[in-house]
Amino acid sequence: MAAAADKVSVLLPTYNERENLPLVVWLLARSFRESGYDFEIIVIDDGSPDGTQEVAEQLVKIYGSDKIVMMAIISMLFSLGTAYIHGMKHATGNFIVIMDADLSHHVRLYFIYCQKEGNFDIVSGTRYKGNGGVHGWDLKRKLISRGANFLTQVLLRPGASDLTGSFRLYRKEVLQKLMEKCVSKGYVFQMEMIVRARQLGYTIGEVPISFVDRVYGESKLGGNEIVSFLKGLLTLFATT
Repeated sequence: MAAAADKVSVLLPTYNERENLPLVVWLLARSFRESGYDFEIIVIDDGSPDGTQEVAEQLVKIYGSDKIVMMAIISMLFSLGTAYIHGMKHATGNFIVIMDADLSHHVRLYFIYCQKEGNFDIVSGTRYKGNGGVHGWDLKRKLISRGANFLTQVLLRPGASDLTGSFRLYRKEVLQKLMEKCVSKGYVFQMEMIVRARQLGYTIGEVPISFVDRVYGESKLGGNEIVSFLKGLLTLFATT
């Protein structure tokens, strides 16, 4: 069971996730209630045209405004970084979990158990350690992901096995400090978070995860994101 003072805020950035959102929220709510942890789920929507915001508003009515918080951001500057900044303004938990809303991340609470066992500042999901893995990707995307992590390991030596994943748990104050330090946008943002964490001396635990390709909708990963990642990697190499 959880300590009385512990509360977990889950940040869920969304874009066109009306089919996935009800299920991921139900799975999270069930897991937290079974474990005894207090929780809240903060949905940060990037102006989805498919009705994701309307679905989120219905979920607020079902679960209550103390458990589901709906935020809408319509900005050309929207990124994971800005989503987390906006989400943290409303987060009341002492731990923050960041994850995708597309059901690619298995909804379990092993991140929290790992944090308790090692008293880590950050617990990161890894697809490249232990029994972790990826399911549903074609060869091209697997090669891109493996290549990105290989280059990162060679150039930055971050001491963590999966730098591009987006399934993590942070102490709230640690996430706030990292957000002040990080300047990257897009997919390179997750990588910089771990690199900066090591620089600042924060402890990082890793949990093997199975990443499953999204059930509904389409990934935003494309050529522009890959170019942006390479530029960001070289910038970090030159400045850290």
